[in-house]
Amino acid sequence: MFTGLIETLGQIQPEDGDRFAITVPHASSLPEALEIGESVAVDGVCLTVEKILAQGFVATASPETLKRTRLGQLIPGRDPVNLETALRVGSKLGGHFVSGHVDGVGQLLESRPTQKAWEMSFTAVPTLTEQWDRHIARYLVPKGSIAVNGVSLTVVECAADQRSFSVAVIPHTYEETNLRNLTPGSWVNLESDILGKYVDKLLNFHNSPQQSEDLSLAFLAEHGYL
Repeated sequence: MFTGLIETLGQIQPEDGDRFAITVPHASSLPEALEIGESVAVDGVCLTVEKILAQGFVATASPETLKRTRLGQLIPGRDPVNLETALRVGSKLGGHFVSGHVDGVGQLLESRPTQKAWEMSFTAVPTLTEQWDRHIARYLVPKGSIAVNGVSLTVVECAADQRSFSVAVIPHTYEETNLRNLTPGSWVNLESDILGKYVDKLLNFHNSPQQSEDLSLAFLAEHGYL
């Protein structure tokens, strides 16, 4: 579990197969805090540390991860990735709950500076070859949360056709993450709010014919609830 508050930037270097070496700046203390087997969010993708390097770590991305995220599209040495270590018990939760299980990818439509923030708008598609991903859009609400490349952001507005959404990014977040490197058309990893997914599932379960048949007043009485 993560919070969407980025700690540092890194670079991905492919190794053998689906393994990646993620290097971090020399000034970063991130490698010193890592342990074998723990999780790190790489552009919002939860990866497991397999080997610790002097200035980074090695992790493997599964075929499903490469299909659903932009990791396989990054250019080594050029495209920085956002890095965040897992949330510790007792740590402050400054963003929102981010699982590191990316729903799909999207593209930057526009990024423009204002007096107090950067306004960025995105659209979403389920893979790099398919069209608009409605299963991400259904969880987006104004003032709700979304993780873009692992960055916890607040949704400002959702388009009426549900094909795009906008966020406001404060200068500190913009400068300290790879959001500043995005240009129109850039791919981004998207993870919708996990709370919305559970609410949606519970509502669908409540309204399903199977649930109505199984969960009745007679059932509740039989099991001591009435």
